[in-house]
Amino acid sequence: MPKRGKKYLEARKEVDRNRQYEPEEALALVKKLGRTTFDETVELAVRLGVNPKHADQQVRGGVVLPHGTGKSVRLLVFAKGEKAREAEEAGADYVGGEELAAKIQGGWLDFDVAVATPDMMATVGKLGKILGPRGLMPNPKSGTVTFDLERAIKEIKAGKVEFRTDKAGNIHVPIGKVSFELERLRDNFYTIIEALLRAKPPAAKGQYMRTITVSSTMGPGVKVSPQKATALGK
Repeated sequence: MPKRGKKYLEARKEVDRNRQYEPEEALALVKKLGRTTFDETVELAVRLGVNPKHADQQVRGGVVLPHGTGKSVRLLVFAKGEKAREAEEAGADYVGGEELAAKIQGGWLDFDVAVATPDMMATVGKLGKILGPRGLMPNPKSGTVTFDLERAIKEIKAGKVEFRTDKAGNIHVPIGKVSFELERLRDNFYTIIEALLRAKPPAAKGQYMRTITVSSTMGPGVKVSPQKATALGK
């Protein structure tokens, strides 16, 4: 187990590890415990009652957070011809085709999100072993394989986040910064919860949202009551 710093240990004392907090209470506590010199990211972690080994129980999607993530997104688009011009005009940071693929194969990965037009997937597919493990592979289910580049780029720049279950059935999503007003974090939190509820696979049995935790980059996790969270603030 990694050795924890003094600030982390002090913050952990303020969290009741046996309690499931109401969403707003948990978010307020995370904000209070943000004690670093930089603006920490607030993250939401959800353990779902699914078995990702089965294709019909995988949970994946994307949603635009109403208040964004507080982070500037470096966006790369694989496109050619008129679509490349559309991507540039819409605000993509990097646009190209084979030359970008070669650059990535050479080790360059200075971007946060990749989008591709369907006709570029033969080129992008060769990068699967590089982009896949890093969560950067364009995918139709998350809206990052599309001919509607203007819409995709604007949504991503506005704060669209993607979610996908890992091998253990967990979802990890950024929902803002410690500096955000509590109301903004709350709105983003419930936007993700709603999206996960909509994405529930029909094959999932039993309790769907088993545990929910919010935390800052360097802070301790604060447990949230799944029952209160799925009531969506009502």
